[in-house]
Amino acid sequence: MQGMQGIYFQFRLVPALVTLAGVALFIHLGQWQGSKAALRAQQMQQYETRMAQPPADLGTVLIQADHDHWHNAPVRVQGVYEADKQFFIDNQQFQARPGLHVITPLKIDGGTTRVLVNRGWVAWGDSRAVLPSVATPAGAVAVTGVAVQPEVKKAFMTPDRPSPMVQLWERLDLERFARQNPGALQPVVVLQAQQDAPNDGLVRQWPAPQNKVMMHQGYSLQWYGMAAALVIFFLVASVRRKGKVPP
Repeated sequence: MQGMQGIYFQFRLVPALVTLAGVALFIHLGQWQGSKAALRAQQMQQYETRMAQPPADLGTVLIQADHDHWHNAPVRVQGVYEADKQFFIDNQQFQARPGLHVITPLKIDGGTTRVLVNRGWVAWGDSRAVLPSVATPAGAVAVTGVAVQPEVKKAFMTPDRPSPMVQLWERLDLERFARQNPGALQPVVVLQAQQDAPNDGLVRQWPAPQNKVMMHQGYSLQWYGMAAALVIFFLVASVRRKGKVPP
């Protein structure tokens, strides 16, 4: 009579510990991405709620840049543009056309505090050797728009290379502006609304914050799936088949 074959589970300590560590790591990463998805959802809800509210007055008292009230918040500010301190941010595209963002400091009414206003996009001319000519309103103005915090980090492996043109910057750097222009500076930039100056030739189509909730949820599911796959692999790899029993 021919013997029977069977299977059994062979526990091995080192593979078990490696699997346990891997599962713990993948679950942690899944929870981390899940928390980021929840945070993004909350931020998008706050953004939609805030954009439906009337603009808040931005005055001379310095605000807290990290305060939720001023994050992507509609604002209104009155003052006088300082055209002599105007500069441009390079490498800005609109509909695949190269151009610049026009940044003009505004001295806020009632004091010496400034806020930088991104007045919009303008195309390069025939030559990069000459900056575009942009008219700046004289006298008192009222600006409405959205307060944002410019990116602090530079692009990866992209060091700042000062342009030979003083008015041409690679990125909007509040600290750099403050060093060059001593005085109180609001820690936000105002993205000017199109209706403020519809006929000045500048383009103001500001993108809304990207909704990355689904992306982070997908990453979370991937990490959980990898944890489950690792457990299954460990179980399958630990199964052994018994040899034939002699007749």
